[in-house]
Amino acid sequence: MFWFNEDLERLEKEVGALNYSPKLVFYGSSTFTLWSELTTVFKAYNPVNLGFGGSTLAACTWFFDRVFKDIEAPESIIIYAGDNDLGEGRHPEEVVLFLDNLLTKIRAKYGDVKCTCISVKPSLARIHLQASIDYTNKKIKELMDRDANFYYVSMYDALLDKKGRPNSKYFEEDDLHLNALGYDVLLNALKRSPEIFPEQVLQSI
Repeated sequence: MFWFNEDLERLEKEVGALNYSPKLVFYGSSTFTLWSELTTVFKAYNPVNLGFGGSTLAACTWFFDRVFKDIEAPESIIIYAGDNDLGEGRHPEEVVLFLDNLLTKIRAKYGDVKCTCISVKPSLARIHLQASIDYTNKKIKELMDRDANFYYVSMYDALLDKKGRPNSKYFEEDDLHLNALGYDVLLNALKRSPEIFPEQVLQSI
């Protein structure tokens, strides 16, 4: 996984340059990396964006210790990854196993910190994987339901059209990455889960 090294070095520099202790950590793939307004939207919660482009749940698990080395005591961690794993041909059960391993690492380092996993998004670019995405999301929800401080947030249905296909209006021209409307869907999905954030944070976003 040496191809992630440049992004990992960037994250290490960004964490090292922080002048505050992050309370809210976003960790995952380009869905977070490309969310340009993320830290502004959640500024009341001292956020940090630890997304790195092209990452998989496998990579997130593998590099967790390195990326989180200097993150001391977050109050909440939000994860988005998985569609790149499926795109690389991994089986849904394997994807969920990587998530399980990541959650185990989080528990070992941070105890009962709140941890949220966002559903794998559908997309026109990966419509051939839609059945696998459905099954992966089902298994992710089952996994997250096992712990009182784990949460599952779904943006899946909101990204579909009336025919049950990924709605192109929520995606960039590559039919894979979310556009501004797509990020509104993601934000609204998070806002519908008030157990994740303190009330004053929800009122500010």
